[in-house]
Amino acid sequence: MTQSRRMSLIEAITNVAVGYALALATQIVVFPWFGLHPSLGENLAIGAIFMGISLLRSYTLRRLFERWCSRPHRS
Repeated sequence: MTQSRRMSLIEAITNVAVGYALALATQIVVFPWFGLHPSLGENLAIGAIFMGISLLRSYTLRRLFERWCSRPHRS
């Protein structure tokens, strides 16, 4: 059974949204340990940049694996 492009996108968006929330919380806690004190807006922007990259990566890898798995296997 293959996954549609739409479901791949929904999965990727969900995965990245959860990752964004976790990354934002982690940044707020960890950055000060390294002497970095970005504002909430800066933390949101940093997270958004990585979220966009992560969404593209996640969707692309999902589609590649779907393509590989849906190919007829040669014996």
